[in-house]
Amino acid sequence: MESKRSKHIKLTSHPGSGAAKPIPINWGAADPATRGPVIATLTNPEQRNVIGTHSGSYAVYRALAVAAKALDPQHVPDLTNTAPTDSLGPYPQWKDAEKIVSIDPWGAVVADVFQTYLAKGYDIRPTIAVTKAHIDMPEIRDACEAGRLSIDGQILRTGGDVRVTKAAIEPVWYLPGVARRFGCTESELRRTLFEQTGGMFPELVTRGDLDVFLPPIGGQTVYIFGDPTKLAEPSVPLTARVHDECNGSDVFGSDICTCRPYLAHAIEECIRGAQQGGVGLIVYFRKEGRALGEVTKFLVYNARKRQEGGDTAAQYFARTECVAGVQDMRFQELMPDVLHWLGITKIHRLVSMSNMKYDAIVRNGIAVGERVKIPDELIPVDARVEMDAKMAAGYFTPDGRAPDSDELAKAKGRALE
Repeated sequence: MESKRSKHIKLTSHPGSGAAKPIPINWGAADPATRGPVIATLTNPEQRNVIGTHSGSYAVYRALAVAAKALDPQHVPDLTNTAPTDSLGPYPQWKDAEKIVSIDPWGAVVADVFQTYLAKGYDIRPTIAVTKAHIDMPEIRDACEAGRLSIDGQILRTGGDVRVTKAAIEPVWYLPGVARRFGCTESELRRTLFEQTGGMFPELVTRGDLDVFLPPIGGQTVYIFGDPTKLAEPSVPLTARVHDECNGSDVFGSDICTCRPYLAHAIEECIRGAQQGGVGLIVYFRKEGRALGEVTKFLVYNARKRQEGGDTAAQYFARTECVAGVQDMRFQELMPDVLHWLGITKIHRLVSMSNMKYDAIVRNGIAVGERVKIPDELIPVDARVEMDAKMAAGYFTPDGRAPDSDELAKAKGRALE
């Protein structure tokens, strides 16, 4: 009979005695050899030089697959022919430890730049994948039928499907840099992350020598219309939208918000811009319900619609705070990193009315020209409450201008109606 002692699993935050020290990560180093690889795999725990593991929240499914004996925990992926379809970078921003703190800029090319380590048996995996694809949306076909877009055979093809380059990006946090972005100390950030995940990652507080953390959260997807290499050329007109996930609207067409209409409008603008010799860019973040989550989002829907007087802009954020304790947890401090990864220094047309996004982009040294609002005719009737509430709260600035006192007064008046 197996004893309790033999079944006990030893938990430790440090490599065993006599083990070699993990390869150091020198964040922001000018070349990948000096920077060092991100090793978050579990095939050889002593080689790990970060906290957390790959795949974000999907790591739990990997654990289930291992527990169900469907996946060999020692499996190492064969990366043959998985290289990016397009060469992006390196750009000067990759060498600045303050410009990029939430993405591994070398994450798409680990099989190339870390060949020496791979040959020695280190299990290093990509955190970014770049591929080619087509997207097909009814709104784009409608734009073609209405004459707003024309088939060019390259970007927009017969039938209405659109050629894009797209990239999937896993979050890789350089903790000292993330702490600086949020105005707290690194120790405060580490302790809070440890506590608020129920102690899931003890190395946050026991391994001060590990500066990099792969958090268990969703990442982001990039869609590029036109030549991806031109994103880094400030002379080439760039049309861009940074969009935060809204499953109900983006996928299922819920009319309580403007998310899908604004996203579709931005894609149309990106296609038009690319056809005119520029580049289009959509960055899609997994931050459902203003990063409050979908359960909280639906609870707030119920609370808003059942309150006395019905759903009103005046109570829009009040009901959110009652349920969630905060209006918005997206915080845009880390958002510009993906723009830096793409080498962007100027956005000529930003398809967004969000002051939070605009301020974060400009604060990070990226110039913004025109800000493109959503056309009034695309705002669903049931979403007017959202628009009035966000305008009154200072979320939105129409036409890229700072709202004057009269505009704010009118917005607040509508919110109180």
